[in-house]
Amino acid sequence: MEDFVVYILYSETFNKNYTGFTSNLIERFKSHNHPGTKGYTVKFRPWMVIYVEFFYSKAEAMKREKYLKTTTVIIISLNLETDCYCCVTIPW
Repeated sequence: MEDFVVYILYSETFNKNYTGFTSNLIERFKSHNHPGTKGYTVKFRPWMVIYVEFFYSKAEAMKREKYLKTTTVIIISLNLETDCYCCVTIPW
């Protein structure tokens, strides 16, 4: 069975977030940071993964991605030395 991942990326350089979903987080993350890739994320490189959730179905992952994209997401840094972050969502 294929798992799906909803993820949030963060660009520290530009203080931007990007939310997406995929069935292959490693390859998707590489594509967000790869020079040949086109799209929204190209102009805000480099990205780091700060949040992930796993789902058994694509429909569940898409629903969660949509929710996160329509919700205010506040990122709070917990430890600057280890780059560990906590992601908190607050409904509109």
